[in-house]
Amino acid sequence: MEAGPRRQATIRDVARHAGVSVATVSRVLNDIPVVRSEMRERVRDAIAELGYRPSSTARSLSLGRSQAIGVVAPFFTTPSVVERLRGVSQRAGHHGYGLMLFDVETPEQRAGAFRDFARLDRVDGLLVISLPLLDDEVDALERDGLPVVMIDIGHPRVPHVVIDDVRGGELAVEHLIARGHRRIGFVGDRPDNPFGFTSSEHRRRGFRRALRRAGLRPAPGLEVRGRHGHAEARALALDVLRRDDRPTAIFAASDTQAVGVLEAARALDLRVPQDVAVIGFDDIEAAELLGLTTVRQPLRESGARGADLLLAAIAGAAPPAEELDALTVVERRTT
Repeated sequence: MEAGPRRQATIRDVARHAGVSVATVSRVLNDIPVVRSEMRERVRDAIAELGYRPSSTARSLSLGRSQAIGVVAPFFTTPSVVERLRGVSQRAGHHGYGLMLFDVETPEQRAGAFRDFARLDRVDGLLVISLPLLDDEVDALERDGLPVVMIDIGHPRVPHVVIDDVRGGELAVEHLIARGHRRIGFVGDRPDNPFGFTSSEHRRRGFRRALRRAGLRPAPGLEVRGRHGHAEARALALDVLRRDDRPTAIFAASDTQAVGVLEAARALDLRVPQDVAVIGFDDIEAAELLGLTTVRQPLRESGARGADLLLAAIAGAAPPAEELDALTVVERRTT
């Protein structure tokens, strides 16, 4: 009597054969770097001996997972958010995870994201980009057992990937001071924005700190803030650049706002950088095209690193908070 077809090995068979947990096998399959090399080799040997062939569907069923990551971010079309999402998508896709995206453009959408979307069983973990989490929201996520990682902003109880925005503001102003500027303006976001964004104010704090360290007094009339966007920045910069005591240089809290400053200078027939120098922040793709000097932050890398931390948390590891200290000034023709 002929034997029937051999049953295909499952992830649980691999775990038993290697003497490890199913979660450990999953970490090895997903190349998550939290497994000791000796244990990783045991799992790989078991996979080879049993002829195990993982599939995303089988892995999802055996682990009770969706193989999807939720991403909550403001204004998906914002260039800096696009770059971070590229990093998240590339890293998650490499490990077999899809993305479920939630775009936040109103305070109501923001509330709904953490009331409804974040608790759906359709995602294995949650990435939050640029939006601060309230304590009660963190409490709810912990009760739901949903792993969460934040990017571009932190919370003391949540793993996060951030930069030093204050230091970034200092770098921008130090660059301008080194080129002889003493009257330096600032264009940024209103501190009372409805989403709780803080990066612009932190960069402004660094702006002021660098001025004081150089023995220069900040001129409040040269610091203007409004809604985020290049059109608003253009209007703000027009007012500043029409002053009799206009600045010789302007630090914009983002490249998007720096574009507005450049448009204002062009409208007033001011030469850049001879009449007014401009430096931005982020180093989005448009910055290189425009020849914009800027403070580069690792946008795509921060998205990828946030995805790494979340995948590790999904696999059962306890990722630490992390700060990316990789800010550099990229000098181009606007300074």
